[in-house]
Amino acid sequence: MAPIDSSRPEVESFYHRDTGSWTHVVHDGAVAAIVDPVLDYAAASACTSTASADAVLAFVRGRSLRVAWILETHAHADHLSAAGYLRDATGAPVAIGRGITAVQVHFKQVFGLGAAFVADGSQFDRLLDDGDELAIGTLALRALATPGHTCDSLTYLIGDAAFIGDTLFAPDLGTARCDFPGGDPVRLYASIQRILALPVATRLFLCHDYPPPARPPLRETTIARHVGENVHVGGGVDATGFIATRRARDATLPVPRLLLPALQVNIRAGRLPPPDADGVSYLRLPLNRIG
Repeated sequence: MAPIDSSRPEVESFYHRDTGSWTHVVHDGAVAAIVDPVLDYAAASACTSTASADAVLAFVRGRSLRVAWILETHAHADHLSAAGYLRDATGAPVAIGRGITAVQVHFKQVFGLGAAFVADGSQFDRLLDDGDELAIGTLALRALATPGHTCDSLTYLIGDAAFIGDTLFAPDLGTARCDFPGGDPVRLYASIQRILALPVATRLFLCHDYPPPARPPLRETTIARHVGENVHVGGGVDATGFIATRRARDATLPVPRLLLPALQVNIRAGRLPPPDADGVSYLRLPLNRIG
């Protein structure tokens, strides 16, 4: 697959150690997009803060960058999104894959959100389909649908950079789980093949890394490394082998630590639930529904 353009955009990355998450700022020197921003959340106290998002803002403002888009690769289950906070701070619209509507429908039921929550994607400014294009200053973006981990997963192709969400992790960690609603190892394998068919020089920027003690967090990797070394798909593993491995592994994985708070915020485009009459936002904990 040919890249949408031959540019080599600048990318500044921010690692959120508590959740193993990467936020990326991709830019042309004047205009930027922010990919997968993180809202800090202390689970024990249910307190949020914007320290990590503010570090991203400080970089953007320090470089005098205009933020054109805030991009979500999917509705994350392992961290809360700061997209709403950054939208307020920068005026930039928030985009996600059109599959978010199916995610919203499912979790509206799980959390018992009722008629007040409309599961039509309208909380976001733009719902992207496969092949849709956006402009980031002089840079051109193309959306590549890569479902399997979730039904709304997208990869963003910007010059020689691909922001791949959770579809692939670092080669020594493999690939994303497929046991979330809308997840499917058959679709994930096909999506991985779409990524690995990109030009070999494409830089693959990760959404997460959970490094073993022997190495630091990895923000990007290469197609060649995944083809040769990825522990789930490298070395010519076929679809049958991958699907069996993925299903066996998924059966052993615990529920993500922040799934319940994260999805309530992330299906709202990074907004907290509307406050009650006392001015406080409340999260809901559905008992015996998850896991």
